[in-house]
Amino acid sequence: MTRRLHGAALSPFVRKARVFLKEKGLEYESVHVDPNDPPADFHRLNPLKRVPAFEEEDLVLADSAVICDYLERRYPEPPLYPSDPAGHARTLWFEKFADYEIANQATLAVFRNRVVMRLLGRPCDEDKVQRALHEKLPPLLDYLEGQLGDREYLVGDMLTVADIALASQFVNLQHGGEHLDAERWPALAAHRDRLHARPAFSQTIERESAFVQKLMG
Repeated sequence: MTRRLHGAALSPFVRKARVFLKEKGLEYESVHVDPNDPPADFHRLNPLKRVPAFEEEDLVLADSAVICDYLERRYPEPPLYPSDPAGHARTLWFEKFADYEIANQATLAVFRNRVVMRLLGRPCDEDKVQRALHEKLPPLLDYLEGQLGDREYLVGDMLTVADIALASQFVNLQHGGEHLDAERWPALAAHRDRLHARPAFSQTIERESAFVQKLMG
């Protein structure tokens, strides 16, 4: 069966889908797409020209949440969404929280300014970075710290797409030269360390970190 995941290696949403595929044990072909300069025909995969996009035989999907939901329903083992309605709903909530709220600060403010802008030859808006780090991101992390408590995972006692989505954003924070304060957010820092130590994450983080260091000189 032919599967292709289209996107840029450093996109947290592409990474989320990539880790999800690996946790499912599914083979796929990775196709590089620069989100700042996508191929002329990329609109056939996603009319919004955003990454990731996914192909499986004749099926074409866009958006990491849609891709992961499809993969869960098509390949239910091992499960990465809870089966009970409440757990499933909470998983979707935390996934959305990571994909939108955490992403806006960790990726769009910190990573984009510290890494992407430099690669594009544009100035870094360090004021925006500092506002994200000291004003906007901490309340979001406080909320997640309280929700996580002393559990290993965000929902129940199993790895879910919500954990993968959040850990993917923390990779971009790391690429942007920042780390979670383990004294202020010990549960989140431990959660990040557990997720990033999983083979599906650790292998891709190692490759990405070397790539970022090379690009940044």
